[in-house]
Amino acid sequence: MKPRDIKYKDLGVSIIFTLACIVFSLYYFESITLGVCLKKLGLPLFRLIFFISIGLLAGQLIESLGWTKQVAVIARPFFAFSNLGNRCSAAFTTAFISGAAANAMLLDFYKDKKISKIQLFLSNYINQFPAFFLHLPTTVFIVLPLTGFAGALYFIITFLATLFRTICFLFFGRFYLKPDQNLEKKDDYILSSQRKKETKTDLTAIIIKIKSRLPKRIINIIIWVLPIYTIVFILNSNGFFDYLNKSLSGAVTLTIMPVESLSVVILSFAAEFTSGFAAAGALMDAGVITIKQTVIALLLGNILAFPVRALRHQLPRYMGIFSPKMGLQLLLSGQLFRVLSIILMGIFYYIVA
Repeated sequence: MKPRDIKYKDLGVSIIFTLACIVFSLYYFESITLGVCLKKLGLPLFRLIFFISIGLLAGQLIESLGWTKQVAVIARPFFAFSNLGNRCSAAFTTAFISGAAANAMLLDFYKDKKISKIQLFLSNYINQFPAFFLHLPTTVFIVLPLTGFAGALYFIITFLATLFRTICFLFFGRFYLKPDQNLEKKDDYILSSQRKKETKTDLTAIIIKIKSRLPKRIINIIIWVLPIYTIVFILNSNGFFDYLNKSLSGAVTLTIMPVESLSVVILSFAAEFTSGFAAAGALMDAGVITIKQTVIALLLGNILAFPVRALRHQLPRYMGIFSPKMGLQLLLSGQLFRVLSIILMGIFYYIVA
């Protein structure tokens, strides 16, 4: 890769714009200080870029060394069934460790034309399944003591919703995508031939190849991540998303559920998710609302509040990794499928409970 291929000019513009936004915020917004910027902007940005870089590097190594099948072994039968292939399966396995790294791998495979756009979208949707388990240990030990059996039912319903849409995506791939077996066999043959000729020179060539491609990929992502993440941080620090949450909570009509249950929904909107669970547990223990009403209230709070939180936390990552257009498409469509699946499972629970 020649130096002119790397978008240093765009990177410079991105850095200058980001710094200008930070300086403006330091002068005009009391809620933003240098310490807050370092703690809530600098460290998360560094961590995000680090995991994205790890994902890109892992994708390059897995592809160059021919380890795709080995990494994909856990979910290979499911991804073979859905015609998504080993590369998407490898990203799925990585998603159990880091969602950002898995998305970076998918982008790398897509840029190299090893997977199609529809494969990228489907794999990203399916990767919500491992994402469900990433934060589960922490949330379970917070939620269950607060809400008990109602909290357990809530987790079961949201898990079934995740499992249901994952199965739907796998079947969609099965019937919509054509088996790309010829391409897989061709790649396997090439990689097998490379492994037979593997020497120190080959390893050096792989390192040179990665060094020539990785900086460009990382810089292209940083160009978008820096300003988008910074703007979202500034909006969040000045209460924009809290205002949006409270405004949306007023749109919930009292006819949906009892007023007592509605307070759980509003708290789920206006604060972090633990507030909604704490309110639900207190009302349930006092006998004000039933277990069924508690579960429905928590599901409704999840449906209404989570998309806004996704815009707050995931928008910079998606738009930074995939590009603004594709990232927004992935985020909005993924949240739409997520909400529809929870609504479906919620209705089923309401009918049978």
